[in-house]
Order: sequence, then C-alpha cells, then structure tokens
Amino acid sequence: MPKILLAAALAATLFAGSATAQNFADVKPAPQQTHWQDLQFGVIVHFGTNTFLDREWGDGTADPKVFNPDHVDPDQWARAARSAGAKYLLLVAKHHDGFALWPTEQSNYSVKSSPWLGGKGDLVRMTADAVHKEGMEFGIYLSPWDRHEPRYKDSAAYDKFYMAQMDELVQGYGPLVEWWLDGAGSAGHVYDFKKYMEELRTYQSNTMVFADVALFGYGDIRWVGQEDGHIRGENWNVIDRHGELRWRPVEVDTPLHKLEWFWHPDADQTLKSVDELMDIWENSVGRGGQLMLGLAPNRHGLLPDADVKRLKEFGGALQARYGADKNLVLHRLPSPSDDPNLDAALDGNLDTFWSAPEGSHHAVLEVDFAHPITFDHALTMEWLNDGQCVQNYAIEAWTHDTWAPVAKAEAIGHMKIDRFAPITTSKVRLNVLSSACTARIREFQLFDVEQKR
Repeated sequence: MPKILLAAALAATLFAGSATAQNFADVKPAPQQTHWQDLQFGVIVHFGTNTFLDREWGDGTADPKVFNPDHVDPDQWARAARSAGAKYLLLVAKHHDGFALWPTEQSNYSVKSSPWLGGKGDLVRMTADAVHKEGMEFGIYLSPWDRHEPRYKDSAAYDKFYMAQMDELVQGYGPLVEWWLDGAGSAGHVYDFKKYMEELRTYQSNTMVFADVALFGYGDIRWVGQEDGHIRGENWNVIDRHGELRWRPVEVDTPLHKLEWFWHPDADQTLKSVDELMDIWENSVGRGGQLMLGLAPNRHGLLPDADVKRLKEFGGALQARYGADKNLVLHRLPSPSDDPNLDAALDGNLDTFWSAPEGSHHAVLEVDFAHPITFDHALTMEWLNDGQCVQNYAIEAWTHDTWAPVAKAEAIGHMKIDRFAPITTSKVRLNVLSSACTARIREFQLFDVEQKR
C-alpha cells in the first residue's frame, strides 16, 4: 500500500466512529486510548544543556560542549519511576533549545558534538533500553519549536527537517506509547502538523499524541491547562472543539520539583512532599486523568538521592492507601443471586465490569457487609469502551434506617476518588442517578484512609 494511503488508513482506524457522532454519549475511545488511560501514571525526563546552565528554557546558543555528564544512568531513572508506580517514561529528546539527545543526522547540534562519551553517545537509545528493561513503556517529546535550527525561519524547510528528525526517532527506538507535540513558543510559526501526523502514523500507528486543544485535530490526548497537577471541575473525556466531538482524555503534567522541570542547584529546596504528591495523584488520576510527573537528572546524569527516595516513598504511600489489600469491599458478603454480574465490579479485576440493565438510565450497585465497616474514600471506575455514560451519581450509606449520601458528583470516567468524613455502616451503594447510556462499572472500592495515617 502506498505510504500516504497507509497513513490515512491508520488514522481512520484510530479515530473510527468519533468524527460522525451526534452527541457526547455516542463518542467512544479507540483501543489505543483505553490502553493509554489504563497506564494512569507516567514520568517525563528533562535533561540537556539547560541542566548545565541553570535554565528552564534555552535560547539555542549553548555550546554543545557544556553537555558533559560523567555518570548518566537511565536505568536509575527507570527504576526510580517504577518504584513510584509509573507505568511509562517519556524522554525530552529535543527541547526548545534544539539540542538533540541522539546523534541526529539532520544537524550537528546534538550529543555527537559534545564531549560526552566522545561524541558517540545516544541517550535516547540508552533510555529506551532502560525503560523496556523495567517492563515500562517508552515515549518521546520532540519540540516543534527549535531556537537553534536556522531552517526554522522557513516553514517549509523546517517541516522537512522536523519530519526527518521524527523519522529517526519513530523508526529507530521501538514502539512508542506517546508522542508530545508541545506548542510552546511557536506563536506566528506555521507547522504542517497534518504531514507530521501522517508520518508518525505510518510507523507508529498506536502512539498517543499529546497536544493542546489548539491542535485538537491532531492529538489523541489533551493538556489539563495548567501545571499544578490538578483537574478542575467535572472531567469528561469527550470535548467539543468548533462543533467537532472527539474522545480526548486529559493528561496532567507537573514537575516533581515546584515550578522546575530541569535540575537546578536549589533542587533540595523545591522537592514536593509525599503529601503534596498524594494530593496531586488524587486530583489527577483520582479525577479520571493521567498523571505525568516531571523528573530532572542532575549534572552527573543521575536523579538526586532525595528524588529517588521521595519517589519510592510516594509509591509506598500509594500502596498503603490504595493497595489491593486495603480495599474493604473484598470483605463483603456474597452478592445476591438477583444481580449475577455484581461481583464483576467488586473483584479487583480491571478486565471485568458490572452492567446496569441494558437501556436503563438509572441503576444501583449495592454492597453488604456482615459487620459494620468504617470508610472515608470511595474509588469508582467506569468501563469506557462503550463511552462515558454516567452523568450523575451518589455514594450512599445505610444509616438510621435510610440511605444517606456521603458524596455526590457528575462524572466518573476512568477513575473517580470521592473523599468524605468517615462513615460506619454495614451497607453501601453506588447510586447511578442518571446515565446517558447503559452504565458499566469496572470497579467499586472502599478505603479507610484516616486510620492508616
């Protein structure tokens, strides 16, 4: 099949069904999108000339010779990320300064002009190998904005340059789970994003493309809108851009260090606490989004010891709070025979789901216990393959011979964590007050977080 036809076919496969949908409830995700959403938590590594010059944004004038780490260890980065619970890692292969971390054939402004490993190093290769060794997935950030490349002034010439660099990365480093299209700094420049995506889809049809809503037609996932780690308001996976409906789950990017994506000498003063990271996780992953946490190796090419320790502490805190063995629903009474698929939402198995009666717009999922339990957090997940259906719901506890709501909201989506004052009861239910289509609940779990502090 000719290259352009193959690209069109792959793009059509990825977006099948979304472009012609008439309302939000009709829009369904592609399998690649649900796979990406199930990863829940990834990290993005910023490391380059900025690291050695105490900068966040380079201007493209840095001498490649400043890039000379003496102990680069992507294995350490991947191990630390995995200890926190991350499932994938993105490497910033080229930031806005234009310095490439692989020996690109398109420019001399790369690691091949640095003294690191005698100009023979390839940090993209080393990182991809380290990530795969840890059983994680790998992705790449290639900044469209390039403050060094002379061809940037000529849009057509630069498009060829960018796609040539893209070809090196998408063909040479194995499957990519995500490709970042960062629009920062590009005001007034015209990119041929359509061609970029045709090229990407030719070689990496399953890669999720991150893009701001300004690049709505080219992205598969969208930016949350700020970098503090929080989703604000109800989180719907389907958004409307100029009358077009698309499934665009949200990615929440925030650095491990406050306001710093690259390493800086004050790193010991900016490291976020475990409590801050937990609050971020609960307000990103716990609100149906994807957490992308920024990691920054130092001038040696290593994550600082304090960062490694903090990531491990955070992973341990997540398990202590939301680990499978902490789920109180596992101690429930047997499900009643009149709801034969109820166990599918209570078994901790993400491959099963409870379904409300077909065609219903209201349903109840009830859990009974032999003895009263105390809980203060509820975790609910929708089965999203058929779309995001729940529009209003309540978590209710049986108390004083009546059902009393302890939490009420609208969207559930991939995951929703509701927090409330501790309640003690022997009967709990998820009350789907309204749904646009048949509600399907993947998991309903309860936790007693306060007693674990």
